[in-house]
Amino acid sequence: MRVLLLHSHPVESSYGSALYEQARESLRKAGHEVDDCNLYAEGFDPVMSRHDRMIYHTYPDNLELVRPYVDRLQKAEGLVIVTPVWNFGWPAMLKGYFDRVWLPGVTFEMEGGKLIRKLDNIRKVAVVLTYGATRWRAFLAGDPPRKLARRVLRVQTNPARAVKFLAHYDMNNCTPETRAAFLARVKREMERF
Repeated sequence: MRVLLLHSHPVESSYGSALYEQARESLRKAGHEVDDCNLYAEGFDPVMSRHDRMIYHTYPDNLELVRPYVDRLQKAEGLVIVTPVWNFGWPAMLKGYFDRVWLPGVTFEMEGGKLIRKLDNIRKVAVVLTYGATRWRAFLAGDPPRKLARRVLRVQTNPARAVKFLAHYDMNNCTPETRAAFLARVKREMERF
């Protein structure tokens, strides 16, 4: 399976980057073709400009500045996202990727006032997250990243299949043992993806 691996952490030596490297290695070990998309390393511009917004609904003109990323998304059969959670949301880099790449005509169309999803090519999705907060604190805040992963990504890609959700909560108080255990879990799950 061709897997688009999205990563959005600016520090190469971070634990999040170690998770990303483990996911990439395990996916390849499982025989998948990995399209390695490290948004920071690639210099992706997450800012939606006035021009981008003005042509947002004008397909195919809306693809002009992000065509390579759209092509990669449309070729993917699987999607794996490895990212930290900052302030109970995606980092701006990843949020900008969704705003600028998951466009009308690419991920959905409007026909007669009804939204028609277009990402039929993506059969499986997994999300690997790190939270500074505890699971309880995230729950009290509504845990938007969990909902984005399990609900929004699922309905936009393959509603019939659950999104694999892997989260290491309480990074602010983690230990080498908790980090190693989660890294091993990511390894196992990506080898089964």
